[in-house]
Amino acid sequence: MSYPAGLFVIDRPAGSGYLDDETPTDGRVVVLVHGTLDRANSFRRTMRRLEDVRVVTYDRRGYQESRGTDPPVGIEGHIEDLLGILHEIGGRPVVVGHSLGAVVAIGAALAEPDHVAAIGAFEPPMRWIPVEGRQSRQGSFLASDDPDRAVEAFFRGRVGDAAWDRLEPAAKADRLADGPALIAELASLNGPALFDVTKLDVPVVFGGGGASDEFHKENVAWLATHVPGAQRFVIEEAGHGAHLTHPDAFAGFVRAAMALAGWADT
Repeated sequence: MSYPAGLFVIDRPAGSGYLDDETPTDGRVVVLVHGTLDRANSFRRTMRRLEDVRVVTYDRRGYQESRGTDPPVGIEGHIEDLLGILHEIGGRPVVVGHSLGAVVAIGAALAEPDHVAAIGAFEPPMRWIPVEGRQSRQGSFLASDDPDRAVEAFFRGRVGDAAWDRLEPAAKADRLADGPALIAELASLNGPALFDVTKLDVPVVFGGGGASDEFHKENVAWLATHVPGAQRFVIEEAGHGAHLTHPDAFAGFVRAAMALAGWADT
């Protein structure tokens, strides 16, 4: 396979092992797209529960093994990368994104709907949608323009102070190396609306955690109501990091997107 240059891609066929030149590339394919300050490896427990389908996931540009010499990209650049992966796979995969990865997945489906069978979007952080009772552009995702400070603030805010303080020096340095990517993509989220999600013409299920914060709950409720034909999937005991804490349920969310694609035996 010839995926976009600079991207680290995991391409796992149905069954076990990894794809090689002798592995058939037809059949059902699920593409998983990670969120901010995350990496492809965070889906490993979900992938174990999807052994019956081919799964493709990748470190988004600027993260982990996809860090390189190129400047960091905003959401538009990440959408282009995902479209490049979809073109290489061929057919019409199901695309499931977590958090900012869900924004990327929706953007790709809006740009080229013929390349996507269905979307699973788990808590996409769209601050621009007009949720009733709040200002459409209230606040900012960026706590600092300094990459190191932004990473620490984001991690502490999303995962917790104790989790940051427990990180070993090497693990902390690894997270800090994601700083430029974090700054670039959050800045693009704070800019003008990236797209009109209500124009989405691909089957979609919006996922959310019952223990998530109000921002994410409000977004998912609005999206499920205002995007034509959308479905909603709630993991009651999970928070925003459901793919890490509740992999069985998150795999169920993936299968809900697969069902929207009309795939049998999902």
